[in-house]
Amino acid sequence: MRIDFHTHTTCSDGQYTPEELVQKAAAAGICALAITDHDAVSGIARGKQAAKAFPQLQIFPGIEISAKENPQLHILGYGIDGENADLQAYITRNRTLRQGRRERMLSFLAEKGVPVTIEEVAAANNGCTTGRPHFAKTMLLKGYVSSVSEAFDRYLGTPEFLEKVERPKPTAVESIHLIQAAGGIAVLAHPAKLNLSQPDFLQLLSTLCEAGLWGIEAYYSTHSPEEMAWYAEVAAQHGLFCTCGSDFHGEIIKPDIALGTGRNHSLCLPDELECQILERFQAALSK
Repeated sequence: MRIDFHTHTTCSDGQYTPEELVQKAAAAGICALAITDHDAVSGIARGKQAAKAFPQLQIFPGIEISAKENPQLHILGYGIDGENADLQAYITRNRTLRQGRRERMLSFLAEKGVPVTIEEVAAANNGCTTGRPHFAKTMLLKGYVSSVSEAFDRYLGTPEFLEKVERPKPTAVESIHLIQAAGGIAVLAHPAKLNLSQPDFLQLLSTLCEAGLWGIEAYYSTHSPEEMAWYAEVAAQHGLFCTCGSDFHGEIIKPDIALGTGRNHSLCLPDELECQILERFQAALSK
């Protein structure tokens, strides 16, 4: 079986529309898929509608919220009510902040000698919401960089960019509370990407647990087998559950990450383990 609880569409910074993502998931033999766009829920209903053509595929509503303490500190929310007033207020406010960030990104890149237009960036995402991956894709198409990752390494992920351009973000605790207010469960995304020492990670985890964290994305595309085992052990010690997610954005944006199987089949877990993850996930969302 295949499960994937971390994917993105054109409703945030993914390459494929919700309908295309669902079709690709069904073709890949995935039986459980979560759509977790950044700060957006508009793709969920579209994904569920598309999944009606694939009765073997279950769609879970989700969201990914970036926290301000660390550029890689992201909180995944599952089972959320997309119409929740607090969540909608956050999404609306964040959309305004992202619009302001886009203008700063245009100015920042022009100063660096790699100018792009908002029309070019929007074209990289079918005219939908534009994020850093679409700026990176535009830079690639214009020949400024040789890959999306180079665009991030040289321009869009540097300390200078984060200082001058990045939008205000909620804290991780605020993100968890927002997800809970919308009726969802909160999971710490890709913990190894935080690049913390084990003591610092455990200190952060303690804070998140106090706020109501439900789980850890122990099984993630770029985690090594040793990291997966350690995060699973830490989760058990703290009474948390493990999830499995590829962080699929599409081949252009993350060419080494495949839907459902991660990097070099890193997420091809034993069926027994995937069944256990799915059953616990379903049980938590049914309450």
